[in-house]
Amino acid sequence: MCIWHGMRLGEMVQLFRKRPRLHWSRWNRIATLPVLGVYNSIMATIETAIYARRLQRTELKGPPIFVLGMWRSGTTLLHNLMTRDERHTTPTMYRTLFPWHFLLTEKVATRATSWLIPKSRPMDNVPMSWDAPQEDDIALCIMTLLSPYTYLVNPDDRDLHWRNLDFADVPPAQVEQWKQAFQLLLKKITLRDQKRVVVKSPPHMCRIPLLLEMFPDAKFVYIRRNPYNVFRSSVHLRRTMVHENGLGLPDVPDLESEILRTCRVTYDCYERDRELIPHENLHELRFEDLEVDPLGEIEKVYESLNLGGFDDVSEILRPEIPQLRRYKKNAFKNDPHWMNVVYEELQDQFERYGYPSPFEELEASAA
Repeated sequence: MCIWHGMRLGEMVQLFRKRPRLHWSRWNRIATLPVLGVYNSIMATIETAIYARRLQRTELKGPPIFVLGMWRSGTTLLHNLMTRDERHTTPTMYRTLFPWHFLLTEKVATRATSWLIPKSRPMDNVPMSWDAPQEDDIALCIMTLLSPYTYLVNPDDRDLHWRNLDFADVPPAQVEQWKQAFQLLLKKITLRDQKRVVVKSPPHMCRIPLLLEMFPDAKFVYIRRNPYNVFRSSVHLRRTMVHENGLGLPDVPDLESEILRTCRVTYDCYERDRELIPHENLHELRFEDLEVDPLGEIEKVYESLNLGGFDDVSEILRPEIPQLRRYKKNAFKNDPHWMNVVYEELQDQFERYGYPSPFEELEASAA
């Protein structure tokens, strides 16, 4: 199963017009696309006939809560903790892979196919299931192709990646299409669960003005992590995602340089636009602190954003803390060249937020 298997036939035609990289070794993935495209198109048509009027009347249960942060900065952990609140709901793995018809198919399909899902994610050993929280940008990629994740089928098309990161050069009509798809996704989740929606996607760091235009009272939680650790883990993540979702050979040219550029651009977007968010609607934290004291850091989030109800949330989270502490992160080798390059390029982030240089951290860990 890959991202593209959630598309209708129309989106699949658009995808292939972008001339994705293809290779015979991915024949089974490619061959099943039209079959699932027909299935998704039929199910989407039926769902629309059943739910269209109800969706038009559906209102969100409060402004969305956005979890912001670079890829590999701890957004998944934070997202998982925030969605343990029984008053919250979120895009799940099934909902993001099959956004066109999950209202119709989710209950039956998730039970019938749960055995197909790996027990953990291939990039970091985080537990997986159809019900696990997932990035809304996966669904939006399937629905609109306006997502940096389109690089997964054509890693050579760098312009497409950057255009879909911040929408700066995307025509207004296409941005409007994206907004409508996002609203539809959130309404569908709300209709199903009748709860406040918590969403997490790293590209949203570059879309803060657009998100505030759509949801002026939205809450934002931003998590940061040592930039060098973000870089190392992001290189591994992108290789894994291309391998798991590509339709061609999984080689990614100049991967490290592209990851570093993504870090630079995304950090700059956030630093530029964070002041647009009302102070009472933004909370920032460090992954390193969340890792040490998950309960304490989540309590700060709830107090800062005036979310209320933390006593009930703490009762749910407290028994889960020992398991979180047993989780082992991936280990990566240090490359002196990239240690130096990353520090030089992102020095402002290291210094502004009190992170040691990669060499200082290496010396401290060896002491």
